[in-house]
Amino acid sequence: MARRTSESTPAPIERIVDIDVSDEMQSSFLEYAYSVIYSRALPDARDGLKPVQRRILFRMATMGLRPDRGHVKSARVVGDVMGALHPHGDGAIYDALVRMAQPFAMRVPLIDGHGNFGSLDDGPAAHRYTECRLTHAAMDLTAHLDEDVVEFVSNYDGRETEPVVLPAAFPNLLVNGAAGIAVGMATTIAPHNLGEVIKAARVLIDKPETTLAQLMKIVPGPDFPTGGIIIGTDGIKDAYATGRGSIRVRARAAVEQVSARREGIVVTELPYNVGPERVIEKIKEAVESKKLQGVSDVRDLSDSDHGLRLVIEVKSGFNPQAVLANLYKLTPMEEGFAVNAVALVDGQPRTLGLKEMLTVYLDHRFEVVRRRCQYRRNKAASRLHLVEGLLIAILDIDEVIALIRGSDDAAQARDRLMQVFDLSHEQASYILEMPLRRLTKMSRLELETEKGELLAAIAELDRILGDDSALRALVSEELADVAARHAKPRMSTILDGDNVISVSDVPLEVADEACIVVLTGSGKVVRCPIGTATAAKPGKHSAVRALVTTSTRSDFGLITNQGRVIRHSAMEIPALGENTSDFSGAATANTLAPMRSRETVVGITALATEGTGLVLATRAGVVKRVVPDVPGSAGDWNVIRLDDGDEVVFASDLQTGDEELIFITSDAQLLRFAASLVRPQGRPAGGVTAMNLNDGAHIISAAAIAQKHVDHSFVTTIAVGGGVLPGTVAGTAKVSPLSEFPRKGRATSGVRCQKFLKGEEALALAGITVDKPLALTASGAVAELPAARIGKRDASGEFLDKVVTVIGGRL
Repeated sequence: MARRTSESTPAPIERIVDIDVSDEMQSSFLEYAYSVIYSRALPDARDGLKPVQRRILFRMATMGLRPDRGHVKSARVVGDVMGALHPHGDGAIYDALVRMAQPFAMRVPLIDGHGNFGSLDDGPAAHRYTECRLTHAAMDLTAHLDEDVVEFVSNYDGRETEPVVLPAAFPNLLVNGAAGIAVGMATTIAPHNLGEVIKAARVLIDKPETTLAQLMKIVPGPDFPTGGIIIGTDGIKDAYATGRGSIRVRARAAVEQVSARREGIVVTELPYNVGPERVIEKIKEAVESKKLQGVSDVRDLSDSDHGLRLVIEVKSGFNPQAVLANLYKLTPMEEGFAVNAVALVDGQPRTLGLKEMLTVYLDHRFEVVRRRCQYRRNKAASRLHLVEGLLIAILDIDEVIALIRGSDDAAQARDRLMQVFDLSHEQASYILEMPLRRLTKMSRLELETEKGELLAAIAELDRILGDDSALRALVSEELADVAARHAKPRMSTILDGDNVISVSDVPLEVADEACIVVLTGSGKVVRCPIGTATAAKPGKHSAVRALVTTSTRSDFGLITNQGRVIRHSAMEIPALGENTSDFSGAATANTLAPMRSRETVVGITALATEGTGLVLATRAGVVKRVVPDVPGSAGDWNVIRLDDGDEVVFASDLQTGDEELIFITSDAQLLRFAASLVRPQGRPAGGVTAMNLNDGAHIISAAAIAQKHVDHSFVTTIAVGGGVLPGTVAGTAKVSPLSEFPRKGRATSGVRCQKFLKGEEALALAGITVDKPLALTASGAVAELPAARIGKRDASGEFLDKVVTVIGGRL
């Protein structure tokens, strides 16, 4: 064999093309920019969808993933879209699918997602874990695609076709908005309320000359799926007029009592695309950098049942409204939304205002409905042509059958039918394919009925196609039907600039002003300004049990039945304005501070370090005056040493030192003596005997009445059968002036204050009140007490309805 030499091997042909680098860069960049702008980033102004969104919805509609069918794996949809229409990677397709399923991203979601589709702070689960199907709104976007309503083009490999644009039964570009970044341009369109947008579109159909100002009366501004408050209208006007504008959106927040001791700011809505975790992070950064003051804690209590609930606790002494204003300034609780309404119109990117977007959509919708009517008209005419041929054949059916049987083949039969009966090729072919069951009398009647219906349908479609006003009216009616099925109330509130809270509107810290703290008969604690009106609405929440005068930045004490004083800030008590008539929304005393087992609040004290001190009375008949002694910064301390089984039943500050102390026992004994007979003691002491008690008796009520009030004070007692709880049965009540009862010495037995009737064994309730006493039922209704009885201090009572408390004095 001859050896092949290197000379026999042909040299490779080199293809070197000289090009200019700048020309190549320009050409390649323009092709890339064109691809991004038209095939990825910008939505079409007609259906408001980017190509990937359109392909997802179209493919899901082709797969039959309707709302009345079960969900399918998202991975299946992503794979089908990627394989048939959008070969750009599964990540981009799934991201677009997820966004169309998120209710916080879309004002009207187009995909019904099942599984974890993410939140404002977290991404979704992988597509192999989630499922999806179309929503009813998406069905409206893809409806009638089989009726030649839009143009179809070949897909990337020419094996399938896809629509250039969807029919879009509602203005999706405005309703759901859009966001995208192309090359050299970007688009950001805010979501809007579907009902408002459709109403504006219908107005524009009826009156194309409608001005932008008139349209804005219908569409006042965006309507974000996350709600929020839009501040000012100037940015909205700019965006609707020119397609560019800046809109300020604030969180929806309210000042509430978030705990027994603190007020706080509760956020229930955030600006569009702002998550609670981002807000919490910014709040913490602002607090750590000392830019934000007055915030003590932030908690995210959001859940799927109640939605967003972000609780921001405010420190005592800080004005919650001022803190809220600073939160708007320093955190994403207020953010700007920059509108840049760029969309494709006739294949070209354009910046559109509100009227332009509606006009482009309506022109598209007119074309869709016109093509649909023309398709249906052509289909009806084609069917009418066949029906007329069938009617001819049925009238001469015997001759038709004989003609067919006498023909050599189908082609000959068709030609003879066309010649003999003057039929068209389509009619003759259809008759040859007609089954024998159609040759009955009933079929003839059905065909004649169908012919009449087809003629009527063709006439109606001809009317619509021949009359532009009829076409516009049909489009308007269909839009109204979509609004009736999908429209929801507006979520975003629009405020003008005059109703905006700014940092300078309110002081950050609350001024130290005089106030009174009130303990009501129902156990509520409220803070009221000095001089609060005295004509409050009678009820269980407005009856005063005790009150102290203090200031907003001072402390007061809650006195419990276990002889403990708990320090509390007046600032942390809910404040009620002047002329307040109902304290039902105030804090309950037992929730203001941590309580021990079976511990309840029986009184309040101003925590004075000077003056006459505090007086307490116990169930076992012990009285104690406590010297003014308030431990420095202690949160709580004991003011009396109690014997086992004993408890405090009354506690109050002494105002002048000349008060008289009154005690009433369960066996209807009353003792009255001067408070000066009780020597003040230190906090560890156990007190002294106030009253000698009979066997089985105990103190049920006590009071300290100033000398100036003795002559117009009253004693009210209510007797019931033994072992009966107050308020469960009716009893007998008696009201007597306090002056009817003589003064006696401390540690004596007192005198009888009510004579028991047969069956009565004890007093269920008693009260020593200044001015007219007030008896309340469990529902808070005022029970009518008998008139005061003079000269009969130990008489029996008169029958009275069930009451639970007797209190005197009202705010």
